[in-house]
Amino acid sequence: MFIELDLQSETPLYEQLINQMIEGIASGALQPGDRLPSVRNLAENLGINLHTVNKSYTLLKQDGFLQVHPKKGVIVHPDTMPGITAEFEAKLFRQLRSLAAEAAVRGMTEEAFVNQCRKLYGDTMIKREGEGQ
Repeated sequence: MFIELDLQSETPLYEQLINQMIEGIASGALQPGDRLPSVRNLAENLGINLHTVNKSYTLLKQDGFLQVHPKKGVIVHPDTMPGITAEFEAKLFRQLRSLAAEAAVRGMTEEAFVNQCRKLYGDTMIKREGEGQ
């Protein structure tokens, strides 16, 4: 699996795991219907507590990215990904506001900040489109 956690990061491990799984879905590395390792197996492979993996899986399930089946285990949602909700937009606004403020304080121009956002979004879409070829 493509997960790499930074044990020295200030970002909690469960958030790192969530972010990397969502990035995997966005990039096409994780496809709808893909089976994920069990909580125990992923925790062992990453060398982290199984409660950390369980928390990540639970939050991803609540947000509609994963499904849990008694026989299949944990899978990437096979039908639809979650849509844009008011809660998502509020979360996006909070996170971008914080990053924009830091970028401004550090002297980054608005144009440079927007270009970074475009590049990241564009890179994700290129990977997704390239998967279908």
